[in-house]
Amino acid sequence: MSALVIDPAAPVVSLLDRFGPGGQSSAVTPDQALAYVKGLANSHYENFSVLSSLVPLDLRDDFAAVYAFCRWSDDLGDETGRDQAARDRSLELLAWWRSELDRCYAGAPSHPVYIALAKTIERRKLPRKPFDDLISAFEQDQRLREYSTWDQLVDYCTRSANPVGRLVLMLAGYFPEHQKPTDPDRFAMSDAICTALQLTNFWQDVRRDLIERDRIYLPETETGVSPAMLRDWLNRGDEPAIRIAYIRALRPLVDRTEELFIQGDPLPSTLNPAIRPVVGLFSAGGLSVLHGVRRTGCTTLWQRPKLSKLTKLSLVARAFISAKLIGTSSTRTNREAAA
Repeated sequence: MSALVIDPAAPVVSLLDRFGPGGQSSAVTPDQALAYVKGLANSHYENFSVLSSLVPLDLRDDFAAVYAFCRWSDDLGDETGRDQAARDRSLELLAWWRSELDRCYAGAPSHPVYIALAKTIERRKLPRKPFDDLISAFEQDQRLREYSTWDQLVDYCTRSANPVGRLVLMLAGYFPEHQKPTDPDRFAMSDAICTALQLTNFWQDVRRDLIERDRIYLPETETGVSPAMLRDWLNRGDEPAIRIAYIRALRPLVDRTEELFIQGDPLPSTLNPAIRPVVGLFSAGGLSVLHGVRRTGCTTLWQRPKLSKLTKLSLVARAFISAKLIGTSSTRTNREAAA
């Protein structure tokens, strides 16, 4: 039998005929599944490659499997369209995706992503709750398209973002139940960073979320900007009064988001040297995007700030240098201890 190759660049929805409900995913071997999730992690745009060389070698397969789960979950919720029929279809697909998670935890995975993820779950002893929470967040996206308060947004982030950070910590061997009273609260700091990353994404993508997904995350109670006002302003960006009103609405949210990054800032220093640089890179990258929102004048209803290649290279270079210094320091400490 010839080796099966699943194109990792193919949109998730284009693979549903074969790997969706009623598909033939049972024919996929563990090696084929692993090749797919690793390819998927490397073929999709992110601010930083999920499998950058900063990720410890022994964790790269696990990072790829978790990323692939998140990618499929996200796309099943976002890529079916923007009308009610599309949202209903997404809910059906996410219910199926949860049933595939059932099969995975029952020891009988059949989808390529879950075949790869099952190995990671077994190897790293990952609990089910973070995966369930992520699916729940994408289901919420189909039912709730507008948010009124900051607290509603933060609650959403507890399921849409925080589980990812918690999974990363667990992949690195940290578990909430293993924390001692004297330990730094790594999970609280991780939650703060992940919530900040999700909120940064909201402020960066106000225009795209509104146009492509008919979703509004700008909380009306906090800003005084109703969904109707925002939709009206979208096409009136050349009016100074409109731009000023939007900027005044968004700027306090950006400030509050930066406070969350500051709360989580000590996290990398509490982690083992192997995982510290990659966690620090994702946090620094998110904060750089937030600063980009501020540098563009908080005008994201009309323009989307992005990290320049130079900024990305600078951040990665700093992470590499950090990893090198940490490695050198650890080697010196070990030698001194041995002496």
